[in-house]
Amino acid sequence: MPMTNTTTSPASSHAQQQASRRSWVRMAAMSALSTLGALTALTSQSAMAQGAWPNTPVRIVVPFAAGGTTDILARAIAPELSKALGQPFVVENRGGAGGNLGADIVAKSPADGYSLLMGTVGTHGINRALYDKMPFDPVKDFAPITLVAGVPNVMVMNTEKARALGINSVLDFIKYAKSNPGKLNMASSGNGTSIHLAGELFKSMTGTFMVHFPYRGSSPALLDLLGGNTDVMFDNLPSSMPHIKSGKLKAFAVTSSQRSAVLPDVPTIEEAGKLKGYEASSWFGLLAPAGTPPDIVNRIQQEVAKSLSSPAIKEKLLAQGAIPSGNTPQEFARLIDAEISKWAQVVKASGAKVD
Repeated sequence: MPMTNTTTSPASSHAQQQASRRSWVRMAAMSALSTLGALTALTSQSAMAQGAWPNTPVRIVVPFAAGGTTDILARAIAPELSKALGQPFVVENRGGAGGNLGADIVAKSPADGYSLLMGTVGTHGINRALYDKMPFDPVKDFAPITLVAGVPNVMVMNTEKARALGINSVLDFIKYAKSNPGKLNMASSGNGTSIHLAGELFKSMTGTFMVHFPYRGSSPALLDLLGGNTDVMFDNLPSSMPHIKSGKLKAFAVTSSQRSAVLPDVPTIEEAGKLKGYEASSWFGLLAPAGTPPDIVNRIQQEVAKSLSSPAIKEKLLAQGAIPSGNTPQEFARLIDAEISKWAQVVKASGAKVD
């Protein structure tokens, strides 16, 4: 019986080797492409972290008029961010609706790191309870970056007007307001701001009535207060400080639970008005649209923290009554959640409402 020849011919062996080689090449190519894709993603993230962003100017929207504390703080950190990141950080004032207008612009901007908001206790703590309808969600529509500073408010009057009315203290003010219901008016930087709510809380706890005059920011409100056109304001301390120092405004009390280091002789409203539990401070922080890459958020936070810890910036803010922060995005997010709960109770207790 003839034997079957199972020996592979040289030509067949060569063909098999070629096929095997081609298969290996295809597998190697696919592996290389996969690795290249992963490396590209990592390189992209690394480039973002190392400086690919920003490559055009970045805007910081201030949702109030120029000259107020929100604006002061934004303009204090903008040059520092410009120096650190190599692109202009431009402050853009977009006031209106108690800060909601400017905040909404940022909420609806692309989440690419080129639109930031200098948010406040108003836009991200008070307004959700104060307004029946909000154009944005202060939690879902934003990525918190960092708290820039905490600020006490201060109860101030035009010095000459206070003298003319015989008002020299918080108790004098309460007595006059009760004896003359509706004759005093209260200026604020807008509906829903801490300046507004500090006054509403004061009214509810003292049983007094004052007409509320909301402005499009602290600066225009202060101008009318300085001009004698309005009677009282519970202003953020940094914007009122120059006028307190010049003697044009009389500071009766601060709205925080403790006295301010820059006005140690000025009592708290709780002390001066015998109003146990009164406290209504402000804060200001940077936020980006929800979905902004974490690399960008973290880099901004790190640079802001660095600038706030520098002696020059720190001393400048402390001298104005602001307490610098620079906390992490996670810490800032927790603060916002707590403030929303706190101010909802204050709004309910005061009866304040904006349609």
